[in-house]
This record gives sequence, C-alpha cells and structure tokens, in this order.
Amino acid sequence: MEHMRRGTLAWKMKKGMTAAGLALGLAVGGKAAFVLTGPVSRQDMENLAKTLGQHMIQGIWDLSHPMEYARTFAEGEQGYWPDPDPSYRQYQKLRSFYESHPYLAWYGLEESGEGQEASNDTEGENGEEGSALAGIDQERAGSLAASPPALTGTTTRPVIGKTYVMEQLADYDFLMKNFYNVHTSTTAGRDLMNAENLLSRDLTIEKEGDGPQILIYHTHSQEAFADSGAGETVVGVGSRLAQLLEEKGYQVYHDESVYDLVNGKLDRSKAYTYAGEGIEKILEQYPSIQVILDIHRDGVAENLHLAAMVDGKSTAQIMFFNGLSQTPEGPVEYLENPYREDNLAFSLRMQLNAQAYFPGFTRKIYLKGLRYNLHLRPRSALVEVGAQTNTYEEALNAMGPLSELLDMVLQGS
Repeated sequence: MEHMRRGTLAWKMKKGMTAAGLALGLAVGGKAAFVLTGPVSRQDMENLAKTLGQHMIQGIWDLSHPMEYARTFAEGEQGYWPDPDPSYRQYQKLRSFYESHPYLAWYGLEESGEGQEASNDTEGENGEEGSALAGIDQERAGSLAASPPALTGTTTRPVIGKTYVMEQLADYDFLMKNFYNVHTSTTAGRDLMNAENLLSRDLTIEKEGDGPQILIYHTHSQEAFADSGAGETVVGVGSRLAQLLEEKGYQVYHDESVYDLVNGKLDRSKAYTYAGEGIEKILEQYPSIQVILDIHRDGVAENLHLAAMVDGKSTAQIMFFNGLSQTPEGPVEYLENPYREDNLAFSLRMQLNAQAYFPGFTRKIYLKGLRYNLHLRPRSALVEVGAQTNTYEEALNAMGPLSELLDMVLQGS
C-alpha cells in the first residue's frame, strides 16, 4: 500500500526466495517498508503480525499525542513543533529500557550522582562554546562581552575564566548545553530553567545572629577516597569545609551522624529517609539555619580522575546536584519541593562564579528526578566532591574554593 506519514507502514512480499533472506526496515513515521523474501512460514507471519501490531499501537499513540511525537522527531524532521525540552527527547529514546527497568527511572543507582556515565565528565565538557555569544548578533558581541552580569559577592581574586552575559544565559539551549547534565529520570523545561528568573533571586544571609546559619551533613558518611585511611571519609571533608566557613565568620553545625550503616553494615536503601529525619530534628533545634549542604563523593569509572589545578594544588573537581521532584511524565506529587527554584538558583550562582574564578573546578550541574532532602531550606545543595579515584588530600583541597564560592553567593548583592 502507499506509504503514509506518522505511524503507517508499507510492506511488500516477494515469493520464490528463502526465509533466510528476511529483512525488516522499521521506522514509525518515516519512509519504512517491510520486505519479506519467502517462502514464508506461519511463524514468520505471526512474528510479522506481532511487529506490525506493536508499531500500529505506537502510530496511534503518536497521532493522539502530537507534542510527544514532535519532541521525539524534532531533531531530524522539518515542519514539526519546536522541541520544548531536549532532555525529554533523550528520555523518549530510552523509554523502552525504563519501562523494563522502572526502578532505575525512579531511583537510578541509589539516589546520588553515583554511577552516571563517564561521558558526563569527559574533558572539555564545558566546551569552547561557553566563550561564544550563542544566538547573539555578532555585531553586538563586543559590547555585550564587555559588560557581563555582575558576579555575586566581593573577592580580591581576578577573573581568569569565563563570564557570561544575560543574553547568553537566557538562551535555553545555550544554558542547558553549557551548564547542565540531565538524567533521563527527569525533565528540565524552559519554564523551569529560566536564567533571568533564577539569577534575580536574593540568596544572601547575615553572618551575625544567634545560632548556626549553615548545616553540613552526609547522607553517605562512609564514602571514602583512593588512599583513605581510618576516618578519612567525606565526614572529614565536611569538617574542613566547616572550619573554613567559620574562619569567614559563619556559624556552622556539622552533623557527623551515620545514616548509611544498619547494624554495622553498609545499607543505603533508606539513607535519605534516615538523613531527612535527622536533619528535621536539627532544624527544630536550630531554626536559625538557612543553608544546608549534603557533602558526597561520586563514583566513576576507575580510569577517570576528576581533578583540576587550583592555586597550584591538585584539587578534586566538584559537582552540584539538584533534585527536581519530577519525572518526564510530570511532578512527583509526594516529593514536593517549595524551594526547587531557589536551590537551582543557588547552584547556578556558584557555577557561574566557579567558571569565572576557578575554571575547571566544577563539572556540569547534574539534574535528577527525586528530591534528595533539598526541600527543607531555600539554599540547599548536594555537592559531589571528586570520586573514589581521587586522593583524600585532593578532596580536602576542594573545600578551599568551595568555601569561597559559598561566601561569594551568600554575601552577594
């Protein structure tokens, strides 16, 4: 029959050939044909009918959900609706996998950034395009580059990296390409990832006051490093960060509680639940807390070393991690986060300052689908400090620039 657009398939059969010559070309909505070279057995026909049925169902689904169809094919076809969210398209490509392994779509490999593909961390992930004025008329590039948005906070450090103008950051595609990795368990659309809205939020706090302003804790307290000795885990890294922040005038509460051991054995299945319960008790005791930091250590391929030179020291790279409380199918209603945009603003501000003052120190911000206890304060961040391939000293060295980034944002104008 004549080929039709969107889910309709054409097929033809040639007789007098062997069944071993069977060839199937499949492409819903594209120029596809089934070519059967026979003689054809009953089993061949049953398999063909089953395949045709599956694609007919997909075709009907595409016709009844045109925006989803458009998202799937916008990259290679002309004349469809604009793709509102590239991360959704990636999810669509892997949808069948997640239908077979639904727990991965919800929980991933545990609940932190562990186990993400090494491609998230390859050399040059921030790309040369970070210095280009994407989407801006080149005649205006010179004047725009001369007046980037003000970086938050006061520092005597010179700008040695990249700065960005709002015209760049307001370009959704530019923002997502240069600053974020989006896990397929979530979606980050244009309405949410609005740089102008995020960067207009006031994240400053006063250092003076009764009680601590900053809480540091560790959902995964047992995470250690390549050469860690006894007690040299992320808890020790958190202690170094607390010390540096206190030297800057902040009052810090460092929670060294263990949330990932059950009866003396490593068990992270409920670590976020236990940590959430512990944090809420601390917040009841110290309502003055305005900033919450969950310090982790990532897990990557053994041949990957996440390090940069900062102030002449080999320093573990860090990664800011945001939970969006939504899957590509919609919000996760039981994981509401009233501070989601504030959390996104917090990590984006620090990322911008890092690129200006500590180039190479941060990896792209990682977005995932659950909440990760980031709903308790508007300035909440989950920070991955290096990985199991970093030395403990490299992780400790990372707390210097991280403390400066925090101070810049919390004291910014």
